[in-house]
Amino acid sequence: MRMSDLVAQYILEMLDEQNGSAEIKRNELAGDLGCVPSQINYVITSRFTPEQGYIVESRRGGGGYIRISRVKMDRGTMVMHIVNSVGKSLDKATAEAMLNNMLSAHVLEMDIAKVIAAALSDSSLRSVEQENRDILRADLFKNMLLATNT
Repeated sequence: MRMSDLVAQYILEMLDEQNGSAEIKRNELAGDLGCVPSQINYVITSRFTPEQGYIVESRRGGGGYIRISRVKMDRGTMVMHIVNSVGKSLDKATAEAMLNNMLSAHVLEMDIAKVIAAALSDSSLRSVEQENRDILRADLFKNMLLATNT
């Protein structure tokens, strides 16, 4: 398992144990996991974003911390939040992360997520010019999510 996966899994376990909100000290966590503090920053900024259903707060200084909270939303609100956060362009990795987050939050069923992932894949969009794929992917993703929200 890669270090970033290990850090993310550790934070997710903390969130589960602490009812969706965890407070961490970056240097302590890095020491516990045997990585550099910048690795913790990378994981938090890439995997615990508002688009993925998290709020991150931090306080600097000697008693500083990073607080990560899982946003609690009903299904319809979460779908609309994701639709609104997509923007005009969506790369494949971000779409997959959003789908995985929706699966974890039980917002989508596995079979629906697989169909959406297949429709958004590069192989499905291969007839579209490379520079236009992420634009089309964003439009498709938003429309498919809206269709599941009825």
